[in-house]
Amino acid sequence: QVQLVESGGGSVQAGGSLRLSCTASGRTFTSVVGWFRQAPGKEREFVAAVRGWSVVNTYYADSVKDRFTISRDNAENTVYLQMSKVKPEDTAVYYCAATSGGNPNHEVEYDYWGQGTQVTVSS
Repeated sequence: QVQLVESGGGSVQAGGSLRLSCTASGRTFTSVVGWFRQAPGKEREFVAAVRGWSVVNTYYADSVKDRFTISRDNAENTVYLQMSKVKPEDTAVYYCAATSGGNPNHEVEYDYWGQGTQVTVSS
């Protein structure tokens, strides 16, 4: 069993930056770790994912490509989402999720989920 805890959410002005963290406990992080988000009144959507350990592949939603960066620190058992040039439409609850395999863009592939952290971007 993997327990995931997100942190780093908060309020930021448009154009600013924020870094979210997802730390795993209970066992070593799985190969695939993703970030999803859910805005009020909307479905949860894929944001970014990382696959692998020392050599990694990263995946991004078009809406965040070139603005967000996902990375992992295996020694700290933590995955980060560096958010830059944020926009009001990035406002959402951000969830970290983990899985051993499957398509990293697909929510249904993930076995473990965190409780979420709120990100609010003001204009």
